[in-house]
Amino acid sequence: MIIDLPSTTTSQLNKKLVELRERGGAIALGRVLTLVIVAEDDAELEEAIDAANEASREHPSRVIVLAKGARTAAARIDGQIRVGGDAGASEVIVLRLYGALANQGQSAVVPLLLPDAPIVAWWPGGGPKAPAGDPIGELAQRRITDSAAEKNPIRALTTRAKSYVDGDTDLAWTRLTNWRAQLVSALDLPPYERVTSATVTGEADSPSTELLAGWLAEYLRVPVKRVKTSSAQGIVSVSLERPSGSIEIYRPDGRTGTLTQPGQPTRRIGLHRRDNRDCLIEELRRLDSDEVYEASLHGLGKLAAARKKTAPARSAASKSTPKAKA
Repeated sequence: MIIDLPSTTTSQLNKKLVELRERGGAIALGRVLTLVIVAEDDAELEEAIDAANEASREHPSRVIVLAKGARTAAARIDGQIRVGGDAGASEVIVLRLYGALANQGQSAVVPLLLPDAPIVAWWPGGGPKAPAGDPIGELAQRRITDSAAEKNPIRALTTRAKSYVDGDTDLAWTRLTNWRAQLVSALDLPPYERVTSATVTGEADSPSTELLAGWLAEYLRVPVKRVKTSSAQGIVSVSLERPSGSIEIYRPDGRTGTLTQPGQPTRRIGLHRRDNRDCLIEELRRLDSDEVYEASLHGLGKLAAARKKTAPARSAASKSTPKAKA
């Protein structure tokens, strides 16, 4: 059920929610959190709501969506309530803010928050440089961004690494869960040797590839080489060098990878790219700080330092010769 409330107020929205509950029990009271979604455009808005609806089946919640209307219009709020089949196991409140209210999302959200329930903020598209300093981010215990959705993903990731505060996370990190699990499982098998170096290959603008390299640099404490490629999307391969040979995961198609390691048969493993729904479900399972993500952000600094240290000086001849494409 979708109920439109044009030119409304947050008080009227709350009254309508109570009315729906009393009239037909359309809205359950067992909400575990409030999810605030800050959407930049309508296409992004609907995709985010669909992901939140699916996530709500595991995490029943009140979903508040902030959408910006025309700034030149008169100040008003157009509201919409979605319940039942249009809201999964949650209740969705869409607020479209016009005119002077377009930048007052925090004031519009506060009256609709569930009492004594944790708050999670999610920017499915372009997010703030410092999520904890954003007006919506200040309300939340958990703040979810997506560097991959930014115009310059690597720069956005680097900026957020500098502004990190406990409770920040990024879906570029969540998309690594299966890769990290496979690598840890491979290292748990004999011969239990120390990794001496690592190589991570992926798209030049893939923040997940950067974070995976940062994670390896931070926890293995070995040199990690970041190789950029345009032959495939996202992460393409990871190689961990050990005295007896290398452990390598290669995924050229974004779906299925092959795992090779000394003394073991080559195995095919599922490494499908995770969609926003799966990533959001995982992130909503924890509301505390993610120390491993924080450490991986620190690892990005080690990659940058290694690049500066190993960058070869170019001679005059090399400067005048075009670089061949691999």
